[in-house]
Amino acid sequence: MRIIGGRLGGLRLNPPTNLPVRPTTDIAKEALFNILQNRLDFDRLKCLDLFAGTGNISFELASRDVESVDAIDLHFKCVQYINETAGRMKLEQIKARKADVFKFIASCKNTYDFIFADPPYDIPKLPQLPKLIFEKELLHEHGLFVVEHPSTRQMEDHPNFIETRKYGYSSFSFYAKTI
Repeated sequence: MRIIGGRLGGLRLNPPTNLPVRPTTDIAKEALFNILQNRLDFDRLKCLDLFAGTGNISFELASRDVESVDAIDLHFKCVQYINETAGRMKLEQIKARKADVFKFIASCKNTYDFIFADPPYDIPKLPQLPKLIFEKELLHEHGLFVVEHPSTRQMEDHPNFIETRKYGYSSFSFYAKTI
């Protein structure tokens, strides 16, 4: 796992092999951030990384100098790895918390400019994520939500859906808050 761009671009991270995760591949992540580069101004972005796992996306966002990243994961070891690594790298804008993502969404009072979700591909609630994000109004005006999912799963059935980009077995579906 490596950071693709920003001030830490090229830096390799070595998360423990025993974490219960499926990290976004470097190729898919690079493609995602090429798209985001054209849609977002990373300065001053408030970001939310759901199902954060190894923190792969959180570290990439922090390397691009976003204002803050809330990283949420259910697994203590994932949260511990993210917080320890962020501390070592002096990435103070990353705050990882142990929480069930669906309970976090239900109780969250913050709003974000960019939300990324990389849930386990087999969770039954996967298609509900866009609905929950928009019902809870977690995005600022003109905010962007991206969910990673298996390419075999259709995620277009939401009024805020923009597009899906496919990268092998994985796809990214994009949703935007419109005013």
